[in-house]
Amino acid sequence: MTARPVMNLAPGAPAARILGFGSHQPDRIVTNDDLSQLMDTSDQWIRDRVGIIERRFGEKEDVLVDYAVAAGTNALADAGVDASEVDTVIVPNCTMPSPIPNAAAQVAARIGVPNPGAFDLNAACAGFCYGLGVASDLVRAGSAKKVLVIGAEKLTDVVDPTDRANAIIFADGAGAALVGASDEPGIGPVAWGSAGELVDLIYMRDHRWIYQEGQSVFRWATTQIAPIALQALEAAGLQPSDVDVLAPHQANLRIVESIAKKLRAKGAREDMVVADDIKYSGNTSSASIPMALDHMRKAGTAKSGDVVLAVGFGAGLSYAAQAFVLP
Repeated sequence: MTARPVMNLAPGAPAARILGFGSHQPDRIVTNDDLSQLMDTSDQWIRDRVGIIERRFGEKEDVLVDYAVAAGTNALADAGVDASEVDTVIVPNCTMPSPIPNAAAQVAARIGVPNPGAFDLNAACAGFCYGLGVASDLVRAGSAKKVLVIGAEKLTDVVDPTDRANAIIFADGAGAALVGASDEPGIGPVAWGSAGELVDLIYMRDHRWIYQEGQSVFRWATTQIAPIALQALEAAGLQPSDVDVLAPHQANLRIVESIAKKLRAKGAREDMVVADDIKYSGNTSSASIPMALDHMRKAGTAKSGDVVLAVGFGAGLSYAAQAFVLP
């Protein structure tokens, strides 16, 4: 009897890290006062409920792929890496107009990445953390050397402009991170999961408009997400006091502040910097975490070497968290 052949495995890297960040937003700024001209709302009402002051809306002719290309290009420039060195592109998103073709292959071609593995990933607002976890594991397994993860959304395409509760929240943009090999861990294990029994809390109404049960989502996020963030720290062998920057999904400023308060009650430092990009960018779903971090690095509120705790959560309901070091 002939012995069964033994297959080879690709040599993996000891660890993975983020090499660079980039982001992109459309030019059009929409203030709360602008929205009050279109619906029954006011600047104070919006600030009190979600913390948003302004957000960015794309033009009708814009497409999600445009934002992803710009953010991905900026991440490569930040890392000092040529597009030819990238071998995998992942585009977390939930607003592609059609599931076929995917965004990732188009984005890769336009950036100049030659023949990469390319796929989209839909975990809604948890998408970036899911994508970062996959990218890190691909590098450590030897399946990829450099992975470009780009959370990109054009949420204005799927928001009913007459739905006051949701139209004030969502916005457009993209955020990207380039992941590569490292001798020491720069990205911790992902802590992820889902609560499929709550799927009806966020869904596409009439298969066209994004809709969420705001109060129910708020209660779930403010009670269930901080423990997931703590699980990610434990998996990475870190303590809450080790966190320099907390970067939750920018869903609602009150949710962000609640998560930070719960983490500080568990030992996080008072000087831990908390991302609040929602104030000026709105909720950009899978783009919100990398976009917030890119903005914080440019503003100097987050710096190279900082330990970040990121946690995403959204439709599904899906959630994911991990710790990583800023490049």
